[in-house]
Amino acid sequence: MANSNIAVARAAIPDEVQEAIIAVESMNAPALRAKYREVFKEDSRSNNGPYLRKRIQYRIQEIAYGGLSERAKARIQELAIDAPIRRRGFPVAKEIAAPTVQAPEASAGLAVATSNRDPRLPPAGTTLRRQYGKDLHVVVVEEDDFVFRGQRHKTLSKIARLITGTSWNGFTFFGLTKPWEPR
Repeated sequence: MANSNIAVARAAIPDEVQEAIIAVESMNAPALRAKYREVFKEDSRSNNGPYLRKRIQYRIQEIAYGGLSERAKARIQELAIDAPIRRRGFPVAKEIAAPTVQAPEASAGLAVATSNRDPRLPPAGTTLRRQYGKDLHVVVVEEDDFVFRGQRHKTLSKIARLITGTSWNGFTFFGLTKPWEPR
């Protein structure tokens, strides 16, 4: 039934318009871009063949039969005022517990950060704890690196990537965004 509807619709289209629409189907990407430039009087930002075909075929019909009426354009503008805005974005993250920092005991005699260390880093011996998913992840800060699951890592970002499977700023992941101060 769908094919008979297409045949009826094509019968109502003048031959030259129908031929132009059919010719677009067999065009390769460079020819589609050239045809797009011809009918729209500007270059396409897309190289997607199916998308270009649809746009070109619609434009050919628009040129042949005229575009939307002024009444239709006015109605679209009227409806657009109350239409909800659709946005694609990142999915909303689940609420997660804030990371905690457990500073070493004062009696341990450990030095606070030296001048060549990032001021956001707590002193060596500090334990960072981060709940992610169902697991609690513990990292021990050393003088020149970090210990996570018994292995040494040079950066907190590497550890955050191991935990989450995605790129993270290690300081942000572990809640170390300001210069470290004992709590």
